[in-house]
Amino acid sequence: MQKILVVDDDKDMCFLLDRFLSKHGFDVIQSFNGKRALEALEENNISLVLTDFRLEDIDGKELLYKIKKTHPNMPLIIMTGYSDVKIAVEVIKNGAFDYVTKPLFPDEILIKIKEALKIEEQSSVFKDETIEAHVVVSKPKEKAYVVTGPYIFGDSSAFKKISNQILLVAPTNYSVIIYGETGTGKEVIANEIHNHSKRKDKPFVAIDCGALSKELAASELFGHEKGSFTGALNQKIGSFEIANGGTIFLDEVANLSYDIQVSLLRVVQERKMRRVGGTKDIDLDVRIIVASNERLWSSEKKGKFREDLFHRFNEFSIEVPPLRERREDILLFANHFLVLTNKELDKHIKGFTQETEKALKSYSWPGNLRELKNVIKRATLLTDSNYIEIHSLPFEISNFNKLQFEQSQEEVNKQEEAIVSQVPEMSEPAPVAVGSGENNFKKAVYNAEFKIIMDAMAKVNFNKSEAARLLNIDRKTLYNKLKQYTDNL
Repeated sequence: MQKILVVDDDKDMCFLLDRFLSKHGFDVIQSFNGKRALEALEENNISLVLTDFRLEDIDGKELLYKIKKTHPNMPLIIMTGYSDVKIAVEVIKNGAFDYVTKPLFPDEILIKIKEALKIEEQSSVFKDETIEAHVVVSKPKEKAYVVTGPYIFGDSSAFKKISNQILLVAPTNYSVIIYGETGTGKEVIANEIHNHSKRKDKPFVAIDCGALSKELAASELFGHEKGSFTGALNQKIGSFEIANGGTIFLDEVANLSYDIQVSLLRVVQERKMRRVGGTKDIDLDVRIIVASNERLWSSEKKGKFREDLFHRFNEFSIEVPPLRERREDILLFANHFLVLTNKELDKHIKGFTQETEKALKSYSWPGNLRELKNVIKRATLLTDSNYIEIHSLPFEISNFNKLQFEQSQEEVNKQEEAIVSQVPEMSEPAPVAVGSGENNFKKAVYNAEFKIIMDAMAKVNFNKSEAARLLNIDRKTLYNKLKQYTDNL
């Protein structure tokens, strides 16, 4: 078995690459710094080095030099999140086989590794033959991430937290509650928990509880015996039984009816179930992961969800923030979906124009990842050039800032009109009696100021914007002055 030395100070990155490459028949040795990498190289029969360019104790060029000094035929692939053609050419000239920029796509890495090992094998036979290396340079990304199937692991704080929680809880048998809005990727997170668990070779079954009718929910979840109810012409195996040994994911679990919750409680407590109409208990070994877009403890207080069931599920919870709260990750997902859609449509679009990127990052994404994925698929289909331009985006996204401005202006106008409607239609304010007291001067100034404002308003037919310009003040100041007077009427 060929050994690959993976060098990266990001332990999560090492873990993910280790897991992926091990599945493809490689023996992976991890190292988190350059010094340990050099030691591992001497202690093991390494076939290839896959290293990050920027390490805490050494950079890629220096590590490359030291490795080539003692192992001149060792193939190296350099990884970096800082795309730079000059650096790429330099490391290639110094003997690196390949140079790839993050985001890293494991299938692409696998191809490069196989190419490097194949070339190395040939070079041992044809030692005098020159081997031509090549450079892979992609557009710089704001963050580095690895794509492992449908989910992306990134460098943002939100990504890091979720990734660490997945790796932490996956090896256990804890029940997990995943909270998040519709479209935030709760199911793929559940799938990642399953894929990192000891149950990864067993079934993963996902159920949308919101789509289950009250009448058939028990049959779908637990199965039924032939003749147990009208229409039960054959025996049916339920989702829990199908998932036995593996993981079941119950999305929008708060939508389950009370009687189904009672049956589910028995499954969780006793790890047994009985098909509808059946008399025999079936032993279950199923990990349960549930998801909800509302707090289950809140549903429990409203009487919609059983308290005892909530506490059974609440062994561990993961919060998935909406896309609008992690805007730094929008382009990561957009590029990921672009790669997938390019493959699906057999296209070779390189990325997005700056104007398009700005529009994608500005939009609120009420549909979260699901909406973003569909937008990228549509834009890719409409694009025939190298980069997706803004006119390929839906109107509500390409014009989002304009629409937001118009909406906010409309709200401001309504508020101002409401205030001005309370002001008496006169060109001068009602007189304030001047008598003894320390506030007389302030009142006189107040009256004079308001008279000037109302005179200006009258000259422009009570147009607030024109009045503000005439008075050489901004609309907000004018608004506040009008409100102040109205409050004192």
